[in-house]
Amino acid sequence: MDNITDHRESGLDRTGRRDDAVRAAVGQGLLGPETPIVGLLDVTGMRESAAELRTAFDAVVAPGTPVLHAFAVKATPLVPVLRLLRDEGIGAEVASPGELALARAAGLSPDRTVLDSPAKTPAELREALALGIAVNADNPQELDRIDALMRSAISDSPLGIRVNPQVGGGSIGATSTATATSKFGVALRDEGAREWVVRAYAERPWLTRLHAHTGSQGIPLSLMARGTAETFALAEEINRRIGRPQIDTIDIGGGLPVNFASDATTPTYAQYARTLREEVPGLFDGRYGLVTEFGRSLLAKHGTVVARVEYAKSAGGRPVAVTHAGVQVAARTVYVPGSWPLRIAVYDGKGRPKEGPEVVQDVAGPACFAGDLLAEGRALPLLEQGDYAAALDTGAYYFAHHYAYNSLVRPGIYGFAPDGLGGVAFATVREPQSLDEIVAESGGAHASALTTLRTP
Repeated sequence: MDNITDHRESGLDRTGRRDDAVRAAVGQGLLGPETPIVGLLDVTGMRESAAELRTAFDAVVAPGTPVLHAFAVKATPLVPVLRLLRDEGIGAEVASPGELALARAAGLSPDRTVLDSPAKTPAELREALALGIAVNADNPQELDRIDALMRSAISDSPLGIRVNPQVGGGSIGATSTATATSKFGVALRDEGAREWVVRAYAERPWLTRLHAHTGSQGIPLSLMARGTAETFALAEEINRRIGRPQIDTIDIGGGLPVNFASDATTPTYAQYARTLREEVPGLFDGRYGLVTEFGRSLLAKHGTVVARVEYAKSAGGRPVAVTHAGVQVAARTVYVPGSWPLRIAVYDGKGRPKEGPEVVQDVAGPACFAGDLLAEGRALPLLEQGDYAAALDTGAYYFAHHYAYNSLVRPGIYGFAPDGLGGVAFATVREPQSLDEIVAESGGAHASALTTLRTP
């Protein structure tokens, strides 16, 4: 079966599972007038993506090559998700103490964890080295800190340097990390930088990894491959110039873009792996271990935000559906809709896909500012009061990244899978936030703190 057919069939399967889940969520009371917004995660789809990632790279690496696929926790920082991925053979890439705590809570072992961040504190570095977690130093000052720690302690952590190959950006500047002025890594084309990197490895036999990440959404495969090729060439140069195969692992980052225009999965991990093998064949000949750090591409297609239409109205002759999903769950889409458009699926009050003539309309969120729109001027079956609007492809960087505008509560998140009896089973991933929790995290325990202060 050709790849195009595979993509179409997997997309159709995913659509069917999603439709079943929305209908079941309404039928089982997870979604309704009292709980007007939920996040849904397709467990079957998540498992399939993990398997597709492993299979794609297994097909191109030499037998016996050490490979770690470390999920970028920032994409979906939810402990049950990390545990599921762990059980599917996926590790964790963390970029903060909070993300490391989540990974540890999910049972990720240190040898399956990578710490990347442009602003690691001494305490973070000390903890990572004590645990044996892999660390990529972002800059010379950070490497100085690691030097000091390595002089005073013995660590099993694999250590490397993150470099910026400065190969250019894609269509979204905010997700392009290999531009001339990117804040990440050592900028290789800056004066003296490449020589500094070579010297850093020559002076530190314990530096055994090299890391780069070209970017994510909006980055074409050709540019991603070019960034990896530049990183591989640097590893080869370093090993040649210091006269030993000191760098034994290359971390190529993640960044595979997601198709937000349809249910089809494109590009695929298999396409990317083949592109890398064609452009950087030496990376796969067995001399280097491999680390990847995919995030959005693993989970985006497997998440859906579903929100009830509280009111249906009209403004300027255009229908407006006022829903419970807006900036609090889709900040990127609301603030930068041109770069982050989301597809909207329409369901009736019983959670069934709604049909009918398409009408140009707005899908608005609940926040108190005019720009809080999930979709503007979108042709859809008419959304009416009591219907449901579903924001698709939101399994990464959406409902797990709550933006507390108007103190709106974080929605509950539920994983779903077939129950074996023709229905759908749900599992709680994150409880809906309560009003008491909002008050507590907004200083409720310190209500009188400011009134006790007096001007001298």
